[in-house]
Amino acid sequence: MISLLDELSGSGPIHILVNNAGISHIGSLENTTDADFERLFRVNVKGFYNCMFASIGHMKASGGGVILNMASIAGSSGLSDRFAYSMSKGAVIAMTYSVAKDYLSYNIRCNCISPARVHTPFVDGYLRNTYPGREKEMFEKLSKAQPIGRMAEPNEVASLALFLCSDEASFITGADYPLDGGFFNLRG
Repeated sequence: MISLLDELSGSGPIHILVNNAGISHIGSLENTTDADFERLFRVNVKGFYNCMFASIGHMKASGGGVILNMASIAGSSGLSDRFAYSMSKGAVIAMTYSVAKDYLSYNIRCNCISPARVHTPFVDGYLRNTYPGREKEMFEKLSKAQPIGRMAEPNEVASLALFLCSDEASFITGADYPLDGGFFNLRG
């Protein structure tokens, strides 16, 4: 990772890092194997760490930058059967706050977005594999579980990401933005 970022920095300063990789896992503590836990940690936590670690020196050297981490509402709310996934996204939120605090004086802003369900090909694949023949029914059920009555669309997440990486958001750092369709404040 470091050599790739070193190579990229050769063509100009690194101003923005968007950490947007992750894998999911369904399971409670008791049915999350050590291998499952390690896999989630390696991708969802260590992957973000590696990218931030490789980028931070370049940003410091060029006078600042923006780091945007994609987390999840699972990182700060109790969701059933999401033990390892919630752990990993909670770690992303905590890393975001720490980096924002530690690099404030270097003009490096660090924020994260915590979406609720977003309608992506991943969701479609999950429904197809988990509920064959019932995909439409389960899609409706998952959509209606959101207080707003639907899943987010990828462009809605992208719009917030674009704003947080722009100069218009220059006063925002150390924040976790729940893009949640009312999940935190309007359910129940």
